[in-house]
Amino acid sequence: MKIRQDLRNVAIVAHVDHGKTTLVDKMLWESGAFGDHASVEKTGERVMDSGDLEREKGITILAKNTAVHYAGKAAQNVGVSAGITINVVDTPGHADFGGEVERALSMVDGVVLLVDAAEGPLPQTRFVLRKALAARLPVIVVINKVDRPDSRIEEVEAETVDLLLALAQDLVDEGEEVDLDSLLDVPVLYCSAKAGCCSWEKPDRGELPGKDLHDLFDAIINRIPGPQYDPDAPLAAHVTNLDSSPFLGRLALLRIHNGTLRHGEHVGWARHDGSITDVKLTELLATFGLERKSVEEAHAGDIVAVAGIPEITIGESLVDLEDPRPLPLIKVDDPAISMTIGTNTSPLAGRVRGHKLTARQVKDRLDRELIGNVSLKVLPTERPDAWEVQGRGELALAILIEQMRREGFELTAGKPQVVTKEIDGKRYEPMEQMTIDVPEDYLGKVTELMAARKGKLQTMSNHGTGWVRLIFRVPARGLISFRSKFLTETRGSGIASSIADGYAPWQGTITRRQSGSLVSDRAGKSTPYAMIQLQERGSFIIQPGSEVYEGQVVAENPRGEDMDVNITREKKQTNMRSSTADAFEGLVPPRVLTLEESLEFAAEDECVEVTPEEIRIRKVVLSAQDRFKIASRRRRQERGE
Repeated sequence: MKIRQDLRNVAIVAHVDHGKTTLVDKMLWESGAFGDHASVEKTGERVMDSGDLEREKGITILAKNTAVHYAGKAAQNVGVSAGITINVVDTPGHADFGGEVERALSMVDGVVLLVDAAEGPLPQTRFVLRKALAARLPVIVVINKVDRPDSRIEEVEAETVDLLLALAQDLVDEGEEVDLDSLLDVPVLYCSAKAGCCSWEKPDRGELPGKDLHDLFDAIINRIPGPQYDPDAPLAAHVTNLDSSPFLGRLALLRIHNGTLRHGEHVGWARHDGSITDVKLTELLATFGLERKSVEEAHAGDIVAVAGIPEITIGESLVDLEDPRPLPLIKVDDPAISMTIGTNTSPLAGRVRGHKLTARQVKDRLDRELIGNVSLKVLPTERPDAWEVQGRGELALAILIEQMRREGFELTAGKPQVVTKEIDGKRYEPMEQMTIDVPEDYLGKVTELMAARKGKLQTMSNHGTGWVRLIFRVPARGLISFRSKFLTETRGSGIASSIADGYAPWQGTITRRQSGSLVSDRAGKSTPYAMIQLQERGSFIIQPGSEVYEGQVVAENPRGEDMDVNITREKKQTNMRSSTADAFEGLVPPRVLTLEESLEFAAEDECVEVTPEEIRIRKVVLSAQDRFKIASRRRRQERGE
């Protein structure tokens, strides 16, 4: 086996909001990728978060790669005077997008693990670290945000090393081979990604480490090996991601493991069904900074994009036609949460011209999502216009619905449910390890909240800063609709994150929502007069003057029961003032729910109507009379009649 010294492939992994994308930004700036005349005002911050939703939410959703050319002292020391190309893969930090992380790790030869100097290792840190160790990838630990006044550099470093050894021991117990000696010698750097500086030397609390990122580049070049390849082996390239171009069509992003790809040549396309098809590469693109440029050939170890294969999908391979050796498929964890997504069946469907309404359009869009999202599954249901979509978590499914909404689709989304398994004739459900950081004042409320959701406290630690860290093991369905209640109980100060933690026998009934709903009993326009009369009954989630229909949820009822109300009632006209002269002064401003909040709010017999203009919550059965019959039938069944 030979090793390329002029190339490094590395993934930057961390928990959400620990500074991955910011660090990639600073690496690009230091390497001169933006040019001499560029400025932050022109390029913007976090250039790798290119999607609208990524910028709005401040999180990375899709794994993306860039190339940094480094010609500093570290490159000279290994004998590459022309400089070393470092392919950097920026990965999502949220556990719901774990499929992106698993794909990214299949492209690289090592990982840079970022850990917040104040928060320490969190659930996603554990997830990505376990995947990296299982893939036998070398790890560089970077303690980020060391200039925070509340940083705990020594404690976080010890916690991270302990986590490394604990995960390695878990893998050894499962029969995996792990080099424990190398883990004891894991390099640790201290960094402030926002300031663009990193150092081997530990700074004082609140102080900046070093002046630039030279030490980080030095660690990557010296601690992460170059790509290994067999010079006598035939072509083998693995498709790890997909992209598209308005001029070239579908682009397959791939890592070349052996051999050489050339522009315009014929290669073998190894498909999922085992067949090998002769295809021609119409374009070959390599990444330089943030741009893709056409190249004539690419060699083993390179991460490139190819065009000319419109139906290629993730996990397939490009191989030599005469000696095909397909690579194994990418394995991802099973989905834990499901949601029914179908066409919009409300009375207000199709009011705006140009919206995408039909079942065929919705199904085609879901099929397109399956091509690039390997952690998603779409299953048929009893209805021809609805499908069960399974994913890692609520956020991943909510992001999919939000993307479709912005593309002009009208949808009906059901309440999220867990995906159970049948093991030895018993029903098992997915479990989560939930890590919660809260001020000490809210410890009792959080413990009570988790106990109601069948959460079992595993560890509790107090760092002496007034904050407590709690780790629970809780059923995944107990975390559905958890976030809004948690933020309310902690006055917005709590931080919660979770990660999949295997399966356990069904944990019993969990009460999700104590309150009921106020439901419109007729179609029309909501009036301020009616809302003022009803506001003592509950808190409204619609605006005055908005169009409603029978079965639409208009407010939350503090009592645990539903109530049909007339939200369209108008003030009677008198000889003193007209019926339209409503007074708004006494109306409490309604709550405006986002898509995620609407999915959390919806009860078991409710669903969410999603259109490009509006998000409404409605009953699955719109007719009040039909709902009454269903409730009566259920009560008779419970009494055993």
